[in-house]
Amino acid sequence: MKQRTIAKQVELVGIGLHKGVPVKMVLEPMPAGSGVIFNRSDLGVDIPLERTHVIDTTMATTLGSHSNPQARISTVEHLLSAISAYGIDNLKIRVDNEEIPIMDGSAIAHCMLLDEAGIAELEAPKPFMRITKEVGVEEGPKFVKISPDSSLSFDFGIDFSHPAIDKQHYRFTFSRHAYKEQIAKARTFGFLQEVNYLRSIGLAKGGSLNNCIVLDEHGIVNKEGLRYEEEFVRHKILDAMGDLAFLGMSVVGAYQAYMGSHKLNAQLVQKVLESRAYEIVYLTPAKSSEQTQSLEMVHAYH
Repeated sequence: MKQRTIAKQVELVGIGLHKGVPVKMVLEPMPAGSGVIFNRSDLGVDIPLERTHVIDTTMATTLGSHSNPQARISTVEHLLSAISAYGIDNLKIRVDNEEIPIMDGSAIAHCMLLDEAGIAELEAPKPFMRITKEVGVEEGPKFVKISPDSSLSFDFGIDFSHPAIDKQHYRFTFSRHAYKEQIAKARTFGFLQEVNYLRSIGLAKGGSLNNCIVLDEHGIVNKEGLRYEEEFVRHKILDAMGDLAFLGMSVVGAYQAYMGSHKLNAQLVQKVLESRAYEIVYLTPAKSSEQTQSLEMVHAYH
């Protein structure tokens, strides 16, 4: 398999979920070996997609520049989830403010933008990170972990003391087609009683029924209801896929979580990289079908 970028430049404009300000986002193709690079176009600062640039995981994953403390970009996880699902290795993401547009609170708008851009294969082999030993992090009863497997899968459980959520569990074996059908449309969610607090600390200023599932004490406030029966836990998988993008390449392994969070995901990424619990492999499709996603190892090195 070869490295990927997008075939043409595309852009959109939307509101940031937490800051509530308009943001213009432009996606640009990049050559092989460039990686994914965020850019604050209003400040002229690049922020590479690297775990050392994760500066906050409160309610969202936020990146920051080492050289310019003003250069922050928040709520990157939904876009990164879609980029990861499309197997894009090289991309520049320009934004003129400090947050990725929230759109409808899911990743489907980002998928549509990538569909509009198209995928371009580059003349360089595509590396995969194959997990070689189980790594996990815990916080009380909460945990996230990743284990060796022959494919990429997500097994997530949540338990909220709310009648509309309660206990939910979802297992997802990755393919791009399955991602778009089962995961990408799942929206972020929040509790009405927390809104005033979040806004007091500068968050959720752009949140509305158009970009978030809102829950009061009794149920779901959104008149249209849910898109999936397990939309809450499916969105947690969407987030996890975006957070795992900080591993730096497409992953082959089994992710499992109970009440996982951006914070725990960031810790997991750091632990995988520090413990060298992986090998880099180059894979080739066993079949051409995109839905099949069956892979055959060519060679590997630690």
